[in-house]
Amino acid sequence: MDKIVPDPSLSIYSGGIVALGKYKNSLIFWQIEALCQKHGVTIKTPIRDIPEEAMDEIMNGTDERLQIKNDSLGSSNYFLSYEGVAKYILMQQESEASASAQKWAGQFIKMATCPECNGWRLNKEALSYRIAGKNIAELSAMDISELYEWLEGIEEKLDPKQLRIATEILKEIRSRLRFLLDVGLDYLSMNRGSATLSGGESQRIRLATQIGSQLVNVLYILDEPSIGLHQRDNVRLINSLKQLRDTGNSVIVVEHDKDMMLSADYVVDMGPKAGRLGGEVVFEGTPKEMLRVDTLTSSYLNGNTEIAVPAERRKGNGQFITIKGASGNNLKHVDVSFPLGTLICVTGVSGSGKSTLINRTLQPILSQHFYHSLEDPLAYDVIEGIEHVDKIVNVDQSPIGRSPRSNPATYTGVFSDIRNLFVELPESKVRGYKPGRFSFNVSGGRCETCKGNGYKTIEMNFLPDVLVPCEDCHGKRYNRETLEVRFRGKSIADILDMTINMAVEFFENIPTSLDESAYMDGASYFTIFFKILFPLLKPAIVTVMILKGVGTYNEYYNASLYLSDPKLKTIAISLYTFVGPLGSKYNLICAGVIISLIPALVVFLIFQKQIYSGLTAGAVKG
Repeated sequence: MDKIVPDPSLSIYSGGIVALGKYKNSLIFWQIEALCQKHGVTIKTPIRDIPEEAMDEIMNGTDERLQIKNDSLGSSNYFLSYEGVAKYILMQQESEASASAQKWAGQFIKMATCPECNGWRLNKEALSYRIAGKNIAELSAMDISELYEWLEGIEEKLDPKQLRIATEILKEIRSRLRFLLDVGLDYLSMNRGSATLSGGESQRIRLATQIGSQLVNVLYILDEPSIGLHQRDNVRLINSLKQLRDTGNSVIVVEHDKDMMLSADYVVDMGPKAGRLGGEVVFEGTPKEMLRVDTLTSSYLNGNTEIAVPAERRKGNGQFITIKGASGNNLKHVDVSFPLGTLICVTGVSGSGKSTLINRTLQPILSQHFYHSLEDPLAYDVIEGIEHVDKIVNVDQSPIGRSPRSNPATYTGVFSDIRNLFVELPESKVRGYKPGRFSFNVSGGRCETCKGNGYKTIEMNFLPDVLVPCEDCHGKRYNRETLEVRFRGKSIADILDMTINMAVEFFENIPTSLDESAYMDGASYFTIFFKILFPLLKPAIVTVMILKGVGTYNEYYNASLYLSDPKLKTIAISLYTFVGPLGSKYNLICAGVIISLIPALVVFLIFQKQIYSGLTAGAVKG
C-alpha cells in the first residue's frame, strides 16, 4: 500500500495513487468518483481523509454495480462493476503482458510470506501428515546433506506396516540423494527454486539425474562442470564422472581445471593459441604423456610457466562500504566491510553465501540508491559508506544485446565507427549512402531476402528448425550494391567476418581523418587540399576573410582619424599612406587581405607534408 500511496496528503485527483497518476478523463477515474460519492467524499479529498472502507474498495474493488455519471457519457447512466487498482496492477504481471508493463507493475508489488501457510505452500490437511514428527514441508526445507542424515535411522521410527511400504521408496530416495551429494550439492535445500540456481549448480543436478538413470553406452558431453565449484568439491565431481564412465558410458569433458585434466583417462590438447592462431590438436594421449611434451598447457601443469604473484597489493583509498546484519538465505547476521579503491575477491565453499551477500544484498541496495531499482535486497540491518561511491555497474554472464542480431561490434559501439568510416568513402559519397545503408537492421542496405540475418529458417514441423545460408547474400547480410563499397579491398561484410585480432591489425594504421586516408591511397598534396580540405574549410576561410576585411577596414578608418598627428606611426597609418584616401583603392585592400593569408597556407601545407610522411613511415613499419 505504501508503494501505491506514498503520500496520503495528496488527493486522488492530484495523483495520490501513483499507479494511476493525475486525473484523466477515463473510466477508472469515473468509477472512483462514483465510489467516493457513495462514501460522502470527492476525488479531490486528501487520501488520509477518505474512509478506510472507501479506500479498501478503491484498491481491491467491489461487487456492487456502480452508477457512472459523467458529461462524456451524455445523459445516459451506466452501471458497471469495479475490480480495483490492485487487480489492474496484478493483470500487468501476467505472462501475456509486455515486459515494460511487467516492469511497471513490479514497482508496486512486494513479495511477502503467505500468512495462511507461512510459506509452506501446502494447506493444513497436507501438513498434518507426519513421519517421525516431520511433515513434507519441513523435510523439503532441509539441506540435502541434512535430509540424508535424517533418513539414515528412519526405519527404527516406523511401525511394521509403514516399513513394508517405505522400504523400496527409502532405497530410491537415498540413491538419488547420494547422487546429489556426490556432485557437491549437499548445501542446497530441497525446496530451492530452480531459477535461483547458478549455471554450474544446474549442470550438476542434470549430471546427478543422468547418474541415477543407469543408462549405458551413452556419450555424455560436459562443458566445464567445475565452474563455480570449490576445490574441496572437485574430487567428488571427478568421482561422479568416473562412476558414470564405469557404468559403461563415454564421458567427454571440456575443462581448464588441473585436477580434472590429470584425472582423465585420455587428453586432447587444442591450440597452440586462440582464434585463428589455434584450431589445431597439439597433443593427444594420457595425462602422463602430456606432462612430458612441450605445450602451453603442459608448461603450466609442470610449473615451468606460472602467473606471477604481485609483491605488493593495492591498499585502496582508505574508505569502506560496510554491511551489518546481512541475513538472507544462508547468511547468519553477517557484518562485513569492503575496502574501496582496490580489487576485492569474495570466496568460499559452494553454498557459503557469496552470491547472496554480493548479488542479492549489496548490489540491490546500491541499485535502489542510485537508480531506483525495483529489486529489493535480502534482509540486512544497515549499510554505511554509500556516499563514497557514485555509481554501480553489474557485469554478469547474461547474454549481451537485445536481439539475436547483436554481436560484439554492435554491443561495444565500434560498429557505428566502422559504418561512419564507410560513409566517408568517395564511393559512398558518389552514391549518396548514409550510415543506415551499412546497417543490417534496417532496409536499404541489408539483404531483403533474409532481412539482414544472413540465414533463412526452414521449419521442419516435428523436427527442430534448420538454419541455411541465404541464397541471395550467401550469409553476408547485405545486398550487392552495399557490398560494392570497399575500404582497402574489404567490404563491410568482410570486416564483420574478421576476428578481433584481425580487425585490430587491419585498422591499426588507419588514419583518423579523411585527408590522411586519401594520402595513404596515393593522392597528391594539391589534390588533397583542393578536393578534400578546401571544400571542408571553405566556410571557415570565407568567415576568416570577412572578419579580416572588416578588421582591416576598421583599422584603415581609425588611421584616417588619427593621421593629423604626424608623430603617430602604426601599420594602419602606413597602409593609409600607401593606399591613399579612404575608399579610393578597395581592390588593393582586398589584395592585401588575401596576401596576408598566403603565409598561413604555406605553413599549413608544410605541416601536412610532415604528417603524411609520418603516416607513410608508420604504415611501412606496421
